[in-house]
Amino acid sequence: MPRHIEYIIPQNFDGSIVKNFLRKEMKLSAKLMRSLKHYDDGIMLNGEHIRVVDTIRAGDLLEINIPDFHGDIEPIEMPLDIVYEDDDFIVVNKSPFLAVHPTHNHQGDTLANALIHYLKTQNKPTVFRAVGRLDKGTSGIVICALNSHAASRLPETVKKEYLAVVSGETEHTGRIEAPIYRPDPMKTIRCVDERGDYALTYFEKISGNSDFSLVRVRIATGRTHQIRVHFSSIGMPLAGDSLYGEDKFGLGHQLLHCAKVEFDHPVTGRHLILEAPMPDDMQKFISEHI
Repeated sequence: MPRHIEYIIPQNFDGSIVKNFLRKEMKLSAKLMRSLKHYDDGIMLNGEHIRVVDTIRAGDLLEINIPDFHGDIEPIEMPLDIVYEDDDFIVVNKSPFLAVHPTHNHQGDTLANALIHYLKTQNKPTVFRAVGRLDKGTSGIVICALNSHAASRLPETVKKEYLAVVSGETEHTGRIEAPIYRPDPMKTIRCVDERGDYALTYFEKISGNSDFSLVRVRIATGRTHQIRVHFSSIGMPLAGDSLYGEDKFGLGHQLLHCAKVEFDHPVTGRHLILEAPMPDDMQKFISEHI
């Protein structure tokens, strides 16, 4: 959706040029600055259009107006578990049975469809911009930017924490450092292989027995299926993961949940920590088997 942001120029930028303030203080990308120059009200100083090479003074009011465009994703009403929402992004606790983006296998039954519908009802039409993604079958927090500035800034500071149920009993803490490779470009499945991209996963056991362990996971790299592939590679596939193990209990999805995110707000700079509860079937499995 369109975004209007105002700043009062501080003393330390007195006599600077607009470009320096936009880059250093507001952290606008060069691409966004170039696009704003094409709009009469893209960059305004004290109510007047201004160039990025013009001088600013302490106490001046600088305004930017970020336009937006409507995407072609069909809005479809579906339940949404909203964790947080403001003018720059919305955070959703995604169901494991919901894909994030439309694909040839999923048309109309995705988080994108549901979110576009919700934002339309809130009079906040926008394109769908997921900051990172979760596999279908993985539940938890998905951050969606509501404008191009937030979309470019958010990935810089986002840190995620996952909860996973893995087969067998893990060490108290550990790391899995192994390259991840896609052997067939026509298929989504990955494996550990020296030809792959570097990948590093850290984990900490919360509870466990000889059958299953509940672990807290952080990833230092963001490879596709990283957590699933790494635990499968050490003989501990995730419970319910039919792609990298087997779904003995008929769960219908891997027990992997993005439970916590923290990041700096792209406009205010405020550090946010957001959490989302596990889905009911994952909580039930843990109470019965761990």
